[in-house]
Amino acid sequence: MKVTLVMTLIPCLTIATTGIAQAWEADTDLAKKLSNPVASLISVPFEFNYDHGFGPDNGNRETLNIQPVIPFSLNENWNVISRTIVPVIWQDDIAGPSGSQFGIGDTTQSFFFSPKEPTAGGIIWGAGPAFLLPTATDDLLGSGKFGIGPTAVVLKQEGPWTVGALANHIWSVAGEGDRPDVSSTFLQPFVSYTTSDAWTFTLNTESTYNWEDEQWSVPINFQVSKLVRFDKQPVSFTAGARYWAAAPENGPEGWGFRVAMTFLFPK
Repeated sequence: MKVTLVMTLIPCLTIATTGIAQAWEADTDLAKKLSNPVASLISVPFEFNYDHGFGPDNGNRETLNIQPVIPFSLNENWNVISRTIVPVIWQDDIAGPSGSQFGIGDTTQSFFFSPKEPTAGGIIWGAGPAFLLPTATDDLLGSGKFGIGPTAVVLKQEGPWTVGALANHIWSVAGEGDRPDVSSTFLQPFVSYTTSDAWTFTLNTESTYNWEDEQWSVPINFQVSKLVRFDKQPVSFTAGARYWAAAPENGPEGWGFRVAMTFLFPK
């Protein structure tokens, strides 16, 4: 009787263990795709950032970036990936005693044309145009300019590692004549490690060089993410800290933090 019971339970345990392993493998694959800016994966991150130390009155800024990423298939070989960043901003005294502002900032819209398969050497890449859209609801929340320029990303994923960089440069081409011109380079080198149970550890910078003012903004970010499921809906939760290694004279300083929630919609 005992032998029969054991022999009956072994296949059941094997099936259950296999199912768990397959679920972990699927979640790990999704977590790695989140580290790839041009992955063929619909995702909608809600990313909250806090920074302080602006201006002589040590003003603070909270920014909720809504960042939908939507891939479109062009043909059997190419995708185009739409990446949108819409910031919702709360800020106080960022330019001395300038009071409080709340509203939408300028929108950044990028399109990456990317091969569906990596190169023979395993390189994943994409390139296309980036646009700065003057959607700010307050003068202190945006540039008042319409801008355009190139953007590109290159990365390699090998085992649990993802290493790469994303960059763009935007020049203003229209907008309010009494506002400063925009000529800005954005550089984001990144490295991440994803574990077999869908934890991801990421180190990056999101550096900006303002060619008009000849000044760098260099936050160094470290963050930890975990992919989980609510029923069948995969969601990634992120928390991290950043340190401002360089910033304009009236820019942020010291430490800030980031928390995020990303909804994933795999095909």
